[in-house]
Amino acid sequence: MDKFNGGIEAASVTDARIPHIYEPARWENLKAWMKSVVPEAFTSDGQVLNLIEGEWKEPGHPRPFHSANDGTLLGMLPMVDAETARRAVEFAAREFATYSRVDLDERKRRVSECVRSLREHRDLLVYLLMWEIGKPLELAQADVDRCISGVEWYVENIEQMLGKRKPLGLVSNIASWNYPMSVIMHAVLVQLLCGNTVIAKTPTDGGLFTLTVAMGLARRHKLPVSLVSGSGAHLSEPLVRHPEIACLSFVGGKTNGGIIAAYLHDQSRRYMLEMEGVNAYGIWKFSQWDKLAKQLRKGFQYGKQRCTAYIRFVIERSLFPRFLDVYLPVLRSIRIGHPVLVTGPKEELPNYDYGPLINLAKVEELRVHVSEALGKGAVALYQGELDSSAFLPNQDTSAYMAPVALMNVPRNCHLYYNEPFGPVDTIVLVDRLDELIAEMNVSNGALVGSIATDDLKLAATVAKEIRAYKVGINEMRSRGDREETFGGLGQSWKGCFVGGRLLVEAVTQGEPGERLYGNFPDYVLLPPDR
Repeated sequence: MDKFNGGIEAASVTDARIPHIYEPARWENLKAWMKSVVPEAFTSDGQVLNLIEGEWKEPGHPRPFHSANDGTLLGMLPMVDAETARRAVEFAAREFATYSRVDLDERKRRVSECVRSLREHRDLLVYLLMWEIGKPLELAQADVDRCISGVEWYVENIEQMLGKRKPLGLVSNIASWNYPMSVIMHAVLVQLLCGNTVIAKTPTDGGLFTLTVAMGLARRHKLPVSLVSGSGAHLSEPLVRHPEIACLSFVGGKTNGGIIAAYLHDQSRRYMLEMEGVNAYGIWKFSQWDKLAKQLRKGFQYGKQRCTAYIRFVIERSLFPRFLDVYLPVLRSIRIGHPVLVTGPKEELPNYDYGPLINLAKVEELRVHVSEALGKGAVALYQGELDSSAFLPNQDTSAYMAPVALMNVPRNCHLYYNEPFGPVDTIVLVDRLDELIAEMNVSNGALVGSIATDDLKLAATVAKEIRAYKVGINEMRSRGDREETFGGLGQSWKGCFVGGRLLVEAVTQGEPGERLYGNFPDYVLLPPDR
């Protein structure tokens, strides 16, 4: 038996009866693998560096970074101060003078070479995501693959989307931890393809190692990227308000996002801010229950830790028994476990629906909100339990949370109006169609929404009343890929809409006085494919 994770004993890989870490994905192996791919990004003792002024340097003030999987210490976040980040911004802005003269064919070549390198190191990136943010194998693979295939699509189609448009300058990227590759790295590579220089902030809750490898490969292919780690409080000034920032791409909470949007709008700077909202699914005069069951199961991927997760179900009262017939079996079937654990003789990683939530603090936050709702009169339809066989012996599972479903959540509870960003559903029963629409629009703006009904004429009418950017009819909507656009209504989004040609337009300059599609203080302009 060899020691693992500060005292937890990992079984020998020859003993298939006891759960153990998948050997190729053991963290010690991944650390060596990373250092062999981008050795310049690490100190001699393995400390991660920041990518500043074209070089990997500045270990900053190290902050321990533990995996939510089982508490393994993955390394140290190299937290820098505002002055260091300011220097990084100013250098990245100066790089634009040179990079803006690189023609499109050369930019396509460099980005394509970077994408080929990402594909070459796909398995490493996948395993890093599994440790850093607790994604099961298939979801981690999808995150990497969507980045690669999405950027390849932009390379193939960039001429017609770009036309005579010109790059803006330095684009700053501040995003959440849940999609380091398919959201952050994807956006960075498209911004570079359009001729901009880029600086990005490492999410403090996960993505440090994945982005270090990806950005290191980009820099090797002469792409002008910078990567800094630090607290939002310290880095917001240089990464948001610095006068050299031409555009901000932000994914985060609506409180901070609203403040940022007001400032950037007053400064006449470009921005696209993706924030939170309650994505609701309405069910009215409906009978296709088998089809709905498949959607409900898929909806629990990654523990609903994504911006397009449906967490509120508004149901015609007479249909509630039939809904429970499909809903409760789905909840009981959800598989949760340690993402890189194996138990069988074939050494195959299991296909869990989700692993841990991003950290223990998130689980505690959700439990507080659930307790508040129950204490004020909500009814618990389901409160799941964890299966001990899906974890290491004696493992701390406090960062894991099984699904919870609540009905009759009072209006004075946090969960009534706010997105939980975790595996907690709320159920609302209604008797009239106007009630259904009102309850679906409880957050006065969302990224996605759906209506399930057998009456397609009714569905088309209701869809127009749902305050969401994308509305599905008998299907759930997602962020989408490639040519599919994305945005939000109300407080769920501020600034330019993105996706397809809109992403290119968001980070480039067209004719003077052009009006971009987006959700701005003075207007909301929806693209034709809403």
